[in-house]
Amino acid sequence: MTTIDLIAGNAQPASTTGQKVENDLKSALKFITCGSVDDGKSTLIGRLLVDSKAVLQDHLAGVQRAGVTDLALLTDGLSAEREQGITIDVAYRYFATEHRKFIIGDAPGHEQYTRNMVTAASSADAAVVLVDATKLDWKNPSLELLQQTRRHSLLVNLLRVPSIVFAVNKLDAVEDPGLAFAHISAALAAFAGAAKIPVTATVPISALIGFNVVDAHPGWCGYAGPSLLELLEQLPATPPETAEAFAFPVQWVEKFSASSDTSQGRRIFWGRVATGGVQPGQSVTILPSGQTAVVSQVLGHTRQPRSVQAGHSAGIVLDREVDVSRGDWLLAPGSFSPARDVAVTMAWMDDEPLVAGRIYWALQGHRWVKAKVKRIVHKLDVNTLAEEDASELPPNAIGHVELSLQEPLVTLPYLRSRILGSLVLVDTASHKTSGAALVL
Repeated sequence: MTTIDLIAGNAQPASTTGQKVENDLKSALKFITCGSVDDGKSTLIGRLLVDSKAVLQDHLAGVQRAGVTDLALLTDGLSAEREQGITIDVAYRYFATEHRKFIIGDAPGHEQYTRNMVTAASSADAAVVLVDATKLDWKNPSLELLQQTRRHSLLVNLLRVPSIVFAVNKLDAVEDPGLAFAHISAALAAFAGAAKIPVTATVPISALIGFNVVDAHPGWCGYAGPSLLELLEQLPATPPETAEAFAFPVQWVEKFSASSDTSQGRRIFWGRVATGGVQPGQSVTILPSGQTAVVSQVLGHTRQPRSVQAGHSAGIVLDREVDVSRGDWLLAPGSFSPARDVAVTMAWMDDEPLVAGRIYWALQGHRWVKAKVKRIVHKLDVNTLAEEDASELPPNAIGHVELSLQEPLVTLPYLRSRILGSLVLVDTASHKTSGAALVL
């Protein structure tokens, strides 16, 4: 499987039919804004917050410059961000409409902060990729997109963000908004088609003055679809991974005293179900020890549910004493084959290039193991989408890499499981997050 093939299978177009949408509208939608630097991501979020009445008047008054409200300052919270006028960290904001609750992540656009953007995208239900019309040769039908626009689009699809929306911003600042939107949307469609990125919609907006952000402006730029917010209200949340066999990474072991009146020395294994589901009476295998046991109780935070499905936290009590620690896995027997050698698509985020022979810490779930880089198979050219032979992965590159693990891990292809299919590589000396590895 190639890198582009992996990217192509990650996202599915939004479903807007029947009971699914009705259920999705009751859940919060977590989405990120991304794209190149200064494309208007923070301003867009500020516009959403202001026009949806999610900002108090005293807060709004505090982000005025020379009598003009700077919407971007509503999300640029770090002093360094406000001084430089850029986004560095991922800023999360919360708001709600009559139909939906939202969690917004404002991801930085600079290349050196790509790791922050990847972190935000890894758990997002949707991504809004902003494109600044004023930075492009919009009069040219064969215009070139910015490299960071391409990179962020590839990354959000690679990370299996279910819904991807292109928002063409600052169209109010060009002399012919309709022509600009036609040429830019055509370029985006051509790029997405070549990269096999399923795009939910492409929307013309002006974050600064509010066109098509909260309220639709029918006919503007020849666009007759919903506003960006109306579109977001209809997007589905990420479905839980219930189709796979049961897998549960142990986060915390709670042990009660044997003299306890109610607990009688039992141990509770707390965590979040990664795939499948669990219920009392179900057999499990503990890895890495290989021991087996039967689930005697499943606990919630406030009650004792009959079962718990993927995506939900639970406490599991087993029928006998077994050696289980943080980082171990409780699994459906016979459903998984631990492996030492894994092939991954790597999104490299370190300042130093990735080279064969280097050793890193690899984190999966709550388990740390050493990982050696066996081979760099190729890197992806984000401009041409060609897979090129490479001896190293430079900062912010994407490529196909083979890893050798010190201990076997339970993995699934990332297309099947976000948790079992992902590893985080950490530098053993600096402890900086170096790369995001997605299992092929």
